[in-house]
Amino acid sequence: MMLDSLQPGGVAARTELTPLRGVLFDLDGTLIDSAPDLAGAANELRAAHGLPPLPYEALRPMVGAGARGMLAVALDVTPAHADFERLRVDFLARYEQRMLQETAIFAAVQPMLQQLDELGLPWGIVTNKAERFALPVTAGLGLAAAARAVIGGDSTPHAKPHPAPLLEAARRMAVPAEQCVYVGDDERDIIAGRAAGMITVAAAWGYLGKGSAIEAWGADFIIDEPMSLLKCLRLA
Repeated sequence: MMLDSLQPGGVAARTELTPLRGVLFDLDGTLIDSAPDLAGAANELRAAHGLPPLPYEALRPMVGAGARGMLAVALDVTPAHADFERLRVDFLARYEQRMLQETAIFAAVQPMLQQLDELGLPWGIVTNKAERFALPVTAGLGLAAAARAVIGGDSTPHAKPHPAPLLEAARRMAVPAEQCVYVGDDERDIIAGRAAGMITVAAAWGYLGKGSAIEAWGADFIIDEPMSLLKCLRLA
């Protein structure tokens, strides 16, 4: 369902005039499938509280919302709950013990990244995952060695949907923000990308969450598989 020019005359229209010099990606749900390990940590936490495991299908959509989303679906706990912080720490500790057990790069992502490398187009990663998790995960999967920048949720004073992490990634890649593309599978990614003045691409193969429909996010492009990125940016 690749839709182009969702914002006629907007950021995407500048691809005709402004050379593309860099691509930035969200991590979970965009480059990697971390849902099995995050869901596993959530069910371990449920077991510790005497609760039966939830089906994977119930947990997967909320992976992009981080610990807050996982606790909401796993234990029906929100940040307003008195025990939220204690449970969040417990959940993250369990996740840290297994974060590379089943997590993998999406198969279709590898050839897309290879094409970007062959085109000499630098790429980087901007995630809300704290560096404590983002750095070992990207290193363990072989992404950190090829990425020109890896920005975590605590690498700058603000996390997405604030544009600061994207702007910092562009700075580290020595690429003007307006000559970058940001690809992500959550509405926050698109909000952040637009605020940073970047071309925005919504990854429909990702987790997507349970909020607004992907068509309502305001992305410049929606793509349903990674190699379509090259087509919609006229790189293939």
